[in-house]
Amino acid sequence: MKKIILAFIAALAISCGDNKKEEKTEVKIGTKVEEVTPAETTDDKVAEITITGNDQMKYDKNEIRVKAGQKVKLTLKHVGKMEKTVMGHNWALLTQDADMATVGQASAVAADTDYIPADMKDKFIAHTKMLGGGESDTIEFDAPAPGTYTFMCTFPGHYALMQGKFIVE
Repeated sequence: MKKIILAFIAALAISCGDNKKEEKTEVKIGTKVEEVTPAETTDDKVAEITITGNDQMKYDKNEIRVKAGQKVKLTLKHVGKMEKTVMGHNWALLTQDADMATVGQASAVAADTDYIPADMKDKFIAHTKMLGGGESDTIEFDAPAPGTYTFMCTFPGHYALMQGKFIVE
């Protein structure tokens, strides 16, 4: 009789344990999915891109992809509330030979020219105007040759956080 009871208990334990294994769910903690999407295009000739900047000195995109020679229509929206003199943002695309830190430091003292240094205009492919909270600006330019370029905000000190890669394929 003891052998029958032990066999019954063992069978019961095994059958209960298997059900729990089938109900496992997988949870990933601490992972961040950042969406990197190609430019929203209306056709192969025009890449329409919208990027936002906020009061926490962040762009919502850190990578933008377009095709070489493609017309780019880029809209920057300052979704924050602070004024341009306190938390201004722009979007500036640098040439491949431009050093971001050098441009950023020179920009910090170029308030008279909207933080685009007059003696470094040859280091910029395109840029928006400087915006305050709630403002937006749209620019159009032709994508440069294939390669990886840097984009940044030229407001004093912002380039450390507000930067990204502009990849031309």
